[in-house]
Amino acid sequence: MRLNIALLPGDGIGPEILEQGRRVIEAVCAGFGHVFEGSTGLVGASAIEAVGDPYPQETHRLCLASDAVFFGAIGHPRYDNDPSAGVRPEQGLLAMRKRLGLYANLRPVTTFPALLQRSPLRSHLVEGADFLCIRELTGGLYFGRPQGRSEDGNTAYDTCVYTRGEIERILRLAYGYAQRRRGKLTLVDKANVLATSRLWRQTARELEREYPGVETEYLFVDNAAMRLIQAPRSFDVMVTENMFGDILTDEASVITGSLGLLPSASVGLHTSVFEPIHGSYPQAAGKNIANPLATILSAALMFEYAFRLPEEAGVIRRAVEASIEAGRVTEDIVAEGSRACSTSEVGDFVCSQIRALTQAPGKAKAP
Repeated sequence: MRLNIALLPGDGIGPEILEQGRRVIEAVCAGFGHVFEGSTGLVGASAIEAVGDPYPQETHRLCLASDAVFFGAIGHPRYDNDPSAGVRPEQGLLAMRKRLGLYANLRPVTTFPALLQRSPLRSHLVEGADFLCIRELTGGLYFGRPQGRSEDGNTAYDTCVYTRGEIERILRLAYGYAQRRRGKLTLVDKANVLATSRLWRQTARELEREYPGVETEYLFVDNAAMRLIQAPRSFDVMVTENMFGDILTDEASVITGSLGLLPSASVGLHTSVFEPIHGSYPQAAGKNIANPLATILSAALMFEYAFRLPEEAGVIRRAVEASIEAGRVTEDIVAEGSRACSTSEVGDFVCSQIRALTQAPGKAKAP
């Protein structure tokens, strides 16, 4: 199979972690007989500096022409809190989501037995946690208009807008995943306060009768935030609007023990984008210390969702588990008293595990 993938390293640690993901893709393709074709594009601060646009038209064309997009991270501190900048790197990410029609972000949260002690939560609470967060990506406060500040700069305003069609689209996607998982869907909103949330809840109540095999529950966002900490195993599929999903999925990352362990997939109308959920971590850029495992696990999602190759995805996940169990990890999750590995050393180990798994006696390669 030929895999045509757009590579968008982005900013900060993006190039370093994406390089390890690229090496993993190459190792898997070599082991299963696939052909990997990767082309690199500019996005974020690096694109602003090169061409003045955080999501250039050339990058957009590359994404449209690819079977999947593999993305690193966006953001640079020199654009933070600088009204004179005019354009921000993060605008490139929003533009990519909007122009590619990426209406749904999928973030699986799964604990690793070898890292239960790394979670700030008690082991008995997080052991066995396995749920999928589905975040709406192209509506809400991040895209609503009007948006801005008053002339004197002392008042700022954002507008949250959702249509029934946007809500129904992502709810049907979420119900589909709930049907394939454990049959439970949790809608998170703030329907006691927000008009948009009331539309979300009304639409869900109309749809739930079409999915009698799925249990539907409704939680206010503050209650959901509390239950993520108190009882993470109570969730199966969680679906919510853009800003709530942004916050809750970052909160959920503590369950696994590190933000550097959570992958994501953004799916929609044209192509899909696969990326770690963490940011650009500019303080670590160029130091070869960032955790590449979320990026590598995002590659596993890409094999599974974009190319329908679950066996290849499983090999990547087994290699990541082996890396964690062997303690071949970066400083954010290394055991006390043990030596932390560099970003590239973790990549080396994972690739070696993939080669061992795919070259084992009797291992059949894909045609």
